[in-house]
Amino acid sequence: MIIKLEPNVKGKGIEIIDEVVGGAIPKEFIKPSIMGIKEACLNGVIAGHPVVDVIVRIVDGTFHEVDSSELAFKMAGIFAFKDAMKQATPILLEPIMAVEVTTPEDYQGDLVGDINRRRGSISAMENKAGACIITATVPLELLFGYVTDIRSLSKGRASASITPSHFEQVPNSLLAKIIETSSKGPART
Repeated sequence: MIIKLEPNVKGKGIEIIDEVVGGAIPKEFIKPSIMGIKEACLNGVIAGHPVVDVIVRIVDGTFHEVDSSELAFKMAGIFAFKDAMKQATPILLEPIMAVEVTTPEDYQGDLVGDINRRRGSISAMENKAGACIITATVPLELLFGYVTDIRSLSKGRASASITPSHFEQVPNSLLAKIIETSSKGPART
């Protein structure tokens, strides 16, 4: 099976288009091929994370009168997708959260340092009547326990608001660790 990949519009999801002409793949084997491609998208190619926002075009293939089956075409879809993704150099995205911290000015430095340690990016700081409002973006992965940490740093006087912002590419330095961790499989107790 021969497929072509192209990026889809952000948020559009996965589109699979049958462009096979001349009966190179019989119609009864197109549906299992699509099922295989969808399964491969769900299982992903980078550390098992699903693939999103891609257009997959099934353009050609062959079949054998005796050996072809639905299962064979489902597997062909899976393998074709994985091979195409290796050539496509996919990226892994991570969720980024918008963070707004309100703190007394005395603790501003400690809280800014904490955001920086979490790979955060500060976009604004505003001082009003002895309080500082820090606006930043921080990867979700590094925000677990954040509210508890800022309260400890500010002796219980800081508060935070955290909302989803966008997705960004995982830095290459972390990507290798993610892939290594996923290849080891789940931890056993």
